[in-house]
Amino acid sequence: MYRSAFVLLVTALVSSPASAQLLDVLTAPKTLIERAAEARSMGDIASDNAIVVKVNAAMARQGTIAAATEIYEQRLLVTGLFDDKAKFEAFQRDVKAVEGVKKLYWHALYLPETDPKRKGMPSWSDTLALTTKAQVRLTKAIGGRYVNFRIAADSHGTLYVIGRAYTKDEANSVIAALKDGDGVKKVVNYMDVRP
Repeated sequence: MYRSAFVLLVTALVSSPASAQLLDVLTAPKTLIERAAEARSMGDIASDNAIVVKVNAAMARQGTIAAATEIYEQRLLVTGLFDDKAKFEAFQRDVKAVEGVKKLYWHALYLPETDPKRKGMPSWSDTLALTTKAQVRLTKAIGGRYVNFRIAADSHGTLYVIGRAYTKDEANSVIAALKDGDGVKKVVNYMDVRP
């Protein structure tokens, strides 16, 4: 009940211009609490947290909130849409230099504001809302046990899921829940399946 109310509140807030910063502030404590509840070692969780701190520092150095990151077992997923090529390249370089990342799934893009491909593309706030709505569907689909999954979206309607499913059936349920949403064009699966 608490999680559903929280997710609905965050969904309502992501329509504001400062939504990405607000979403980070609101979800950071939740993320740390959820990670503590996962079925993995504290050392593994601490390694993930250390990587996220370094990636967030790289984002801060560039003075941008144009990217989102998710991590599970030192496998780092990065999405985002940059309109400044220098910031995009510097952020990418800094992220690739972060020690401890076992696998980097890079889905951030550079696309100038003047590029015709941007016409009709959802805003970053809309993209964050797509992610939040997917988290709500996932929570309902797997009975609130989604602490082993991280979800991110991009500006093309693609949802990315990273984490660990205990069975193939659980992984299939996760994918089905994510696909079943307005605006979702594709789901990319980076889940491991293992008990």
